[in-house]
Amino acid sequence: MVFSIKHIFSLVSVLFLSASLTTSVSVQENFAKCLRVNSKLSIPISTIYTNNSSSFTSILQSSAQNLRYLLPSVPKPEFIFTPLTEFHVQAAVICARKLGIHVRIRSGGHDYEGVSYVSEIESPFIILDLARLRSISVDIRSSSAWVQAGATIGEVYYRIAEKSKVHGFPAGLCTTLGIGGHITGGAYGSMMRKFGLGADNVIDARIVDANGRILDRKAMGEDLFWAIRGGGGGSFGIILSWKIKLVHVPATVTVFTVTRTLEQGATKLLYRWQQVADRLDENLFIRVLIQPVNGSQIGKRTIATSYNALFLGSANRLLQVTKKSFPELNLTRKDCIETSWIKSVLYIAGFPSNTTPEVLLEANSSNKAYFKAKSDFVQKPIRETVLEELWDRFLQEDNPITIWNPYGGMMSKISESATPFPHRKGTLFKIQYLTVWFDGDKSQQKHINWIRKMYKFMGPYVSSSPRAAYVNYRDLDLGMNKKNHTSINQAKIWGAKYFKDNFNRLVNVKTKVDPSNFFRHEQSIPPISVKS
Repeated sequence: MVFSIKHIFSLVSVLFLSASLTTSVSVQENFAKCLRVNSKLSIPISTIYTNNSSSFTSILQSSAQNLRYLLPSVPKPEFIFTPLTEFHVQAAVICARKLGIHVRIRSGGHDYEGVSYVSEIESPFIILDLARLRSISVDIRSSSAWVQAGATIGEVYYRIAEKSKVHGFPAGLCTTLGIGGHITGGAYGSMMRKFGLGADNVIDARIVDANGRILDRKAMGEDLFWAIRGGGGGSFGIILSWKIKLVHVPATVTVFTVTRTLEQGATKLLYRWQQVADRLDENLFIRVLIQPVNGSQIGKRTIATSYNALFLGSANRLLQVTKKSFPELNLTRKDCIETSWIKSVLYIAGFPSNTTPEVLLEANSSNKAYFKAKSDFVQKPIRETVLEELWDRFLQEDNPITIWNPYGGMMSKISESATPFPHRKGTLFKIQYLTVWFDGDKSQQKHINWIRKMYKFMGPYVSSSPRAAYVNYRDLDLGMNKKNHTSINQAKIWGAKYFKDNFNRLVNVKTKVDPSNFFRHEQSIPPISVKS
């Protein structure tokens, strides 16, 4: 019998697909059998979603924020496991290790480069999604709360406010962040200048380590407890829950947003903001959102700078502070909105004014897009002439935005080595750059090229040696680990940007607690020696 080349390729494709399906099924079946043997509690079939499950796609997409990593061309997991208890997580680690299955761990899905739900360096892989672990227990008497990793920061805020109008927690501005991963990167928010980061206000934790043990702070030891509070997610273990320290907030706080365009002196005002933002009253947080908008002339765009702020106090007191320290803003009583802390959360997050706090219980965000992001830390004010060049670049791009977050206050009082998050004293502000698009991979390369060129342009005007970056704005352009082999020297290129000198201590902790590199991804902390 004579076969055509086309026929041979067709046969090979069928055989390959058949083998692939068999492998996928066998991996899932073996994992499920192992879970039943190793879990202290029964595990419902409904916790495992395979490619053939009707809910697979919706579960995969549920909390993923960056649509770049949901494109058809991006690798997909063999299956998704959604544990219901700590013991299920423990069994998953034991079984994945026993069967040699590569695991990615997801809590909130805001991961900018998708490393919690996509593996571009290793296949096959599975996702361990913690979305069903979202218990929150608030104890006002001790000013603390235990929060499971799958809960969103919005849910945490809501449950605190439900118990007390004068307690809060200093963490993220975006309310659908999963608290498990959020705190592993530091967790900044609008109260950081008063109370520090979320990671600075963690007093205990429960994790599953690489050996499948459930450990609290006492059992894990201070080195590992240090590493998980700012050393980045997916390197040291699986966060099950955090015990957080609540902070006191006034019954009345004040918010405002003041916008200035180029025609209204935006450049000069932003230069002044750079000079004062880190030295303002620590109760005042003023960030700046900068983006192109339609100008007064039809068809012509300009740059708008919006000063978006929270003040922990009354409007009258706020006006006294700004009049003394930042009079150039020309803040008026009409600009100020007095409200409760929980409603200030909604305001800063950008919800409409009539939104009720119950929206914080909606776990998944509907504001998803294709995007690429980068970050910088600034130690000297950026000159007006440089800002004008930056505006020219922004006006060339479709949907760019940059957000400048002030430092100083408590952030300058905490040592660089207190947690792995090192961006403390001497930092004026942090810059986040984003470009957003909506047509999938059609224009993707164009937008990525734009942000890379813009990032290169900003190099001389930001921190150096290293040029620092924020690990929760993960950027794979800075470097990536390789499958089964990671050079410490190569990893240090991006590791020093995220962690400065703390990278060396993180490597030592990793080597001690996970020498075989079970927990790994494109930018995980490598151990000193990695076995294939």
